[in-house]
Amino acid sequence: MKWSWKFIRVAGIDIYVHSTFLILVAWIGLHFWQAEGTLTAVLSGIGFILALFTCVVLHELGHSLTARRYGILTRSITLLPIGGIAALERMPDDPRQEIVVALAGPAVNLLIAFLLWSWISMSGGFVPLEELYSSDESFLGRLVAINVMLAVFNMLPALPMDGGRVLRATLAMRMNAAAATEVAARVGQGLALGLGFLGLLYNPFLIFIALFVWIGAAAEAQLAQMKSALAGMTVGHAMLTDYATLSPDEPLVRAVERTLAGSQKDFPVLADGNVVGVLTHSDLLRGLQAQGQQASVGDWMQRQVECADVNEPLQDVLQRLENSPCRMLTATKAGSTVGIVSLDNFVELFRIQAAIQARLPGRIPRSTNRPS
Repeated sequence: MKWSWKFIRVAGIDIYVHSTFLILVAWIGLHFWQAEGTLTAVLSGIGFILALFTCVVLHELGHSLTARRYGILTRSITLLPIGGIAALERMPDDPRQEIVVALAGPAVNLLIAFLLWSWISMSGGFVPLEELYSSDESFLGRLVAINVMLAVFNMLPALPMDGGRVLRATLAMRMNAAAATEVAARVGQGLALGLGFLGLLYNPFLIFIALFVWIGAAAEAQLAQMKSALAGMTVGHAMLTDYATLSPDEPLVRAVERTLAGSQKDFPVLADGNVVGVLTHSDLLRGLQAQGQQASVGDWMQRQVECADVNEPLQDVLQRLENSPCRMLTATKAGSTVGIVSLDNFVELFRIQAAIQARLPGRIPRSTNRPS
C-alpha cells in the first residue's frame, strides 16, 4: 500500500504503518495535551493507542497464521487509523476454513482480554468485567475493555469485516459463492449506512468506518462476480495473440512510439526469440524520467516473467498475476510462447462475460484467441 513504511517483520510477515496512522498518534497526543496540559497525560494517551494497535496487529496475525495452516500466505499487514488490513493471497475456497480464518482474529482479542483480566484479578482482587468499561479504570483495565469491544465490533455481519466473512461462508454452504457474497455485501452496505447515520449524530469517526465497509463490501462482491464469470475458462480465452514486442538493445523511444501507435501499454522483451523480460508502462515512465528516450529497454525491463500454459485455469493465473511485479505473463503451448495475458485482459474478458451472462445466463463465450 502506498505511503506505508515497514517497521517490523513477525512470523515471516512484513508489518507496515500507513502515514495516516502517524496523524492519529499526533492527534491523540494533542488531545491529551489540550485536555490535561501535562506530558504525563500525553505519553499515557499515546502509550494506550500504541498498546491498542499492538492488539490489532495480533488480531491480524491470528487471521494470517490460521490461513497459513491452509496453505494461504499473507503478503503484509498494514496499520491504518481505522484498524489493520492483512493482505492474504486469497481466502479459503472451503467455507468452513473461511469461517475458522475469520473467527481467529476476534478469538485473539478475547484471549488477550481474558489474560489481562486474569492478571488484574490476581493482582488486585476479582474485577467484574462491566467495571472495566469505566474511563477511571487502570491502563490494563481499559485495554481489556477495548479488546472485548474489538471482538464484538469485528463480528458485525458486514463485509469485509470478520462477521461478514462468517456470514458469507455460512451462506456459501447453501448457495454458490457469488450469490453468497452478493447477499453478504448487501447486508454489509446496509450496516454501513447505519454506521454512517450514527456517525452524523454522535461520532464522525464512524463515518470513515462506514465508508471502509461500503467500499470493501462492493469490492468483495465484484471479485466474487469476476471469479464466477471466469469459472471454467483457461488462459487461452484471455490471451492476446496480436501484440508488439521489443528487444533489450532497443531504446525506450521505440516503446514510446508503439505505445502512442496503439493501445498496448506493456511489452514483452524478446532475445533470440525467447522472452527475457517485460517492459511495463510504469517502468517505461521511470526510465524516461531518469535517463531519457535513448536509455535501453534492457536496463528498465522486469526480468522475472511469469508464464502459464494455455490450458491453465484463469482463476489460478489471476492470483499469480496479482502477486507478480510486472502484471503480465506469457502464455505457452508445448513450451513455445503463443500469447500474453495482462490484468487488462482479465477486466475486458470479465466485462464481456458479464454482459453475455446477463443476456444468456450460463453461456461461455468463445474467444477468437482461443488456441486450436
